[in-house]
Amino acid sequence: MQILQLLIIAIAKLLNIVFSAYELAFVVTAILSWFSPDPYNPLYRLLLRMTDPVLNFIRRYVPAYGVDFSPFIALLLFQYIGQGFLVKTLYIIASSL
Repeated sequence: MQILQLLIIAIAKLLNIVFSAYELAFVVTAILSWFSPDPYNPLYRLLLRMTDPVLNFIRRYVPAYGVDFSPFIALLLFQYIGQGFLVKTLYIIASSL
């Protein structure tokens, strides 16, 4: 059972890293939206490819009244659902094995 426990902990840590990277990408994308970055910059294009699917999904359901709240909502979702629920649940499952 210890191998399964280590596997679940490794998955939880990997998910934690992925969620943290996405949170950082949301913050950087929101800050860059205040400026006019080069649209052909490969790093900027990577950030947009990472964040746009999630942000566009949120924008469909939350209208923007002058201010785009979709990065803030995405951060909350990734923090509370991703790291707060999913990762902690995996740690609890691993500790109960």
